[in-house]
Amino acid sequence: DPSNARDRLETLLNQPANKFCADCGTPDPKWAALPFGAFICIKCSGTHRSLGVHISKVISVNLDEWTDEEVNCLANSGGNATVNTKYEAFLPENYKKPRQDFATEDRAIFIRKKYELQQFVTNPQFACPLHKHGAEKRHNQQHSGSKHGTFRNSWMKKESENKGVKKMMDVGMVEFVGLIKVDIIRGTDLAVRDVMSSDPYVMIILGHQSMKTKVIKNTLNPIWNERLMLSIPDPVPPLKVVLVFDKDTFTSDDRMGEAEVDIQPLISAAREYQSSIITESTQICTFLASENSILAKDSIISIVGGKVEQEIALRLQNVEHGELEIKLECVPLNQ
Repeated sequence: DPSNARDRLETLLNQPANKFCADCGTPDPKWAALPFGAFICIKCSGTHRSLGVHISKVISVNLDEWTDEEVNCLANSGGNATVNTKYEAFLPENYKKPRQDFATEDRAIFIRKKYELQQFVTNPQFACPLHKHGAEKRHNQQHSGSKHGTFRNSWMKKESENKGVKKMMDVGMVEFVGLIKVDIIRGTDLAVRDVMSSDPYVMIILGHQSMKTKVIKNTLNPIWNERLMLSIPDPVPPLKVVLVFDKDTFTSDDRMGEAEVDIQPLISAAREYQSSIITESTQICTFLASENSILAKDSIISIVGGKVEQEIALRLQNVEHGELEIKLECVPLNQ
């Protein structure tokens, strides 16, 4: 029952420790990180998203539909007080936990150490490094001719690991300015990629993030009505929309067209009207379709029910033919 899940969520939010971000202390957090069960602010949610959903799944308190299972996860975790007792159990006394005014880089480093690496869960005194005499014994047993090779392989492995860590940290240090909700509505007159039809899905890409819809089998006019959500990094890159044909498990998927959408006008409109008291549906601006543009028809940014939205019919590029209808909504930082 969604209403019951919402009531239970509100009860959890009203617990004293849950009224502040578990990671930086910002008041009134509007996001949750599962499976940890922590309530977090939107700035920290950006780093949590960059960890990947296999580590931290970020859900909006206000924007998402909550299931009983997700609320149970929060309830069973014990909330922010219990989460921090566990994941900050051995936080060094001289370690500065981020505050709400901390730089994105410092925030990202802390969150990765806390959740992904879990460096503060175990007492460092109880860590078990290799005993020196054991290391020496194994070292002396090795053939002398293999020493340089062993060192070289170890060094190359370390360099590879460092590159991976640097790449992840670069993603985590990105400043986010909001969220974009992308409704993938339908495709029309798509290109044939199978014998007579296709099994298409849509992938959206924004900076380092990507998400994809479910596959619709055996159709050239698929209807998804599926919502995807990504964080908006700063500087704002174009939103890449890629239509893909799903092959079998033994071959790679084929692209069925793509398009790039400039979302900066939508973001600017959302910032300008985020405090607006307009309640009626109002058109803000219109982008005219032309023969050479990616727009199959005019695209309008408007305020609908207090939300800033843009409906777009995309003419797919780098493919014989095909159109894709999407709807965008920009969510500012303070929501």
